[in-house]
Amino acid sequence: MNNPRTDIPTPRPERRMRAKKRDLMSLCPEMRGEQCPARRRDGKGEGPLSRHRQILRIALPSIVSNITVPLLGLIDVAITGHLGSETYIGAIAVGGMLFNIIYWMFAFLRMGTSGMTSQALGRRDLHETMRLLIRSVGIALFISVILIAVQYPVREVALSIISPSPDVASLARTYFNICIYGAPASLCLFALNGWFIGMQNSRIPMVMAIAQNICNIILSLILVLVMGMKVEGVALGTVIAQYLGLATALVALYKVYITRLRRYMPHGFVRCLLPASSDIWNKADIMRFLNVNRDIFFRTCCLVAVHFAFIAAGAKQGDTELAVNTMLMQLFTLYSYIMDGFAAAGEAIAGKAIGNRNSIIYHDVVRRLFLWGIIMVALFTLLYSLFAYPFFTLLTDDAHVIRTAGEYHLWTLLIPICGMAAFIWDGIYIGATATRQMLISMTVGVIVFFILYHTLIPHLGNHGLWIAFITYLATRGIVQTLLRNKIVKWE
Repeated sequence: MNNPRTDIPTPRPERRMRAKKRDLMSLCPEMRGEQCPARRRDGKGEGPLSRHRQILRIALPSIVSNITVPLLGLIDVAITGHLGSETYIGAIAVGGMLFNIIYWMFAFLRMGTSGMTSQALGRRDLHETMRLLIRSVGIALFISVILIAVQYPVREVALSIISPSPDVASLARTYFNICIYGAPASLCLFALNGWFIGMQNSRIPMVMAIAQNICNIILSLILVLVMGMKVEGVALGTVIAQYLGLATALVALYKVYITRLRRYMPHGFVRCLLPASSDIWNKADIMRFLNVNRDIFFRTCCLVAVHFAFIAAGAKQGDTELAVNTMLMQLFTLYSYIMDGFAAAGEAIAGKAIGNRNSIIYHDVVRRLFLWGIIMVALFTLLYSLFAYPFFTLLTDDAHVIRTAGEYHLWTLLIPICGMAAFIWDGIYIGATATRQMLISMTVGVIVFFILYHTLIPHLGNHGLWIAFITYLATRGIVQTLLRNKIVKWE
């Protein structure tokens, strides 16, 4: 006799829900204990991973990825430094700065993608996570094609602004003409990195960054020292490594995600990139994507403006002040690499909580991120108070520069204190896709910076410049704190 309980087939919607739950559990183990927000609002169901472990699981790989970046630039300078002329170092410095600025301007491909993806994951909308992946990669490819098409005017305008010597300019053009063809790989990596972080996975970007930089170093050494190439060897090594990094990311994407989420991408990855795929490229979703990224783009423009104004002011005050500011900014850069890791955790975890409409988890994440921020402030303030002078002697043996840097030691101690809130809130705001409020805080900070810049420098010199910069950092954090209740509407 047939068993009526087993003969009744499982309804198709129920099977789909079970399959979707299995996919979510396999991709995000910490979601095992999470329940629907309508049934669970106390934030205690995050599963076996504690909140601090969730934060560190994303922050630490991001920090490692960040730290690999300056190593590559150092190796490139070391390689060109043995070619027999300082013009090679100048060409790499100028060419590298050009691409840093160009790619920095399109960093919204990473930040905008991570925030929207984490929210979609929090809503358990795996179809939307796949649409965001394809949409961001498609836009990255479109932008890279435009960059390649307009490379000549971009290159010449940039070189006319920087105004290097004729020899350096000639070599920088060679470097630029090769590296520009790495734009598709670099911009696609921005999009993929943002998507991985939004999916609560910063390990893949870490492995990819390490592999890419190791390949870049090896290739540059072979092309320059073994094959006898010069600046073009360094540039070619960079481009090849960028595509190897993209290949690594795509392999990881396929093995970890596509094999599990294929059912949520019915038309296939390549076909979905075509404009005819209306499910991906509908107007409403594209406009939301562009609105979020537009605000991040203008915010980045503000960052670049402050960066260049700071360098220009130091250069006008003389070589000693320029050297001192360069060394002090290394301390800021080191701190920013660490804090950007915790910002990435904010993007991922806070964004997922917002998508899940769980205010308890969101506020818990914010509190714990600021706890880690306070710990980093105490740690870096202690390090900079004890080891700033040994760090200066590591960078230079010029006694006058070291002595002058000591006069600005106070500002290095204020960097962690005044900058912490801005870094933490940036990650949370990106996770919330509250890019308009983030742009407002940046705009206020920039206005304050330039008011103090023009007011204090004529009277206080380089100290006035550092007061303007430290106040700019603090202002961003203060404004973001004041706007914190406006970034998410829970009802």
